Amino acid sequence: MENLEKQLICPICLEMFTKPVVILPCQHNLCRKCANDVFQAANPYLPTRSGSLTSGGRFRCPSCRHEVVLDRHGVYGLQRNLLVENIIDMFKQELSSSSRPTSERKEEMPTCDVHKEEKINIYCVTHGVPTCSMCKVFGAHTDCEVAPLSSISQEKRTELSDGIAMMVGNNDRIQGIISQLQEACHVIEENGRRQKTKVCEKFDQLYSMLEEKKREMSQKVTAKQEEKVNYIQSLTRKYGDHLEESCKIVERGIQTMAETEMAVFVKNAKDLLKKIEEASSTAHLDKVERGYEKMDHYKVDFGRERKALSSIDFIRDDDDKDEEEVDAEVGEGAQTVSGGTAVSETPAQPNAPQQINSSLSPTRSSAST
Repeated sequence: MENLEKQLICPICLEMFTKPVVILPCQHNLCRKCANDVFQAANPYLPTRSGSLTSGGRFRCPSCRHEVVLDRHGVYGLQRNLLVENIIDMFKQELSSSSRPTSERKEEMPTCDVHKEEKINIYCVTHGVPTCSMCKVFGAHTDCEVAPLSSISQEKRTELSDGIAMMVGNNDRIQGIISQLQEACHVIEENGRRQKTKVCEKFDQLYSMLEEKKREMSQKVTAKQEEKVNYIQSLTRKYGDHLEESCKIVERGIQTMAETEMAVFVKNAKDLLKKIEEASSTAHLDKVERGYEKMDHYKVDFGRERKALSSIDFIRDDDDKDEEEVDAEVGEGAQTVSGGTAVSETPAQPNAPQQINSSLSPTRSSAST
């Protein structure tokens, strides 16, 4: 009982804990009043209401000097240790029962089931049960080893007290393990969020590269389209001008046919026939080549890139060095293939193989242009 009582002493008031008992983050216990006194002494300038702290602050545990940070509820936000409170109630009840007079305890002693009027006052060590003196002399425990009930009771009380003290310490350790596990869970969640953010950033960079490549290739197609359209439009204007001139010659020819004076007709017809001969020829006008309107030569093939994207995965530890080297090359201006290979009408210039780089892929794929 003495060992158990030592476990139930408050380190501030040096008395047995008084309800309610609060448990600190470091797993040590304090009376709430004592915790409030220590907290007010450490935070004298924080506002109070009716003598009770109502805002957050901090103080150090008097047992281990661990810093305790409280929220806006102050010490009333600390969790109560109901286990310690229940043990205190049991301990006080046990003390009150052991402090009763001997005569009162004797009146409460149970009687033997065999000898109805005999009090149970001895303990059968052989069978491990309490019994009466008559059972030892005349009854079933004649040949058994017995001991005084008081000594056995004191021995069991000591064992029980030690066991309870051990369980209190063990519960404190378990509570500490639970706190560590909860903290580990919080750290895992935070690390997971951070890694997901990094993954999303890498994919955003990949999206940006693809969008930039799409824009560049679309501009090439648009430029060629405008070039061809402008040429066709200019050629259309030339043919239109030629047609307009031909129509004017036709009108003049009709007017000349209406001339009745032969000398005037012959003179005008000579000049008109020369102009008709010139207008009938379109040799000076450009001709559109067959298939000029086609744009099929701007082809893309995403087979290799699709295969590379489908193999994207998290990198292994031995790929970290390769990842840093590739990032350095990109920083120096190295080209990365993030879109399809365009087949244009201009001849391809020889260059070094372009690297397909993904910071999330355990393997690197390379494609030659």
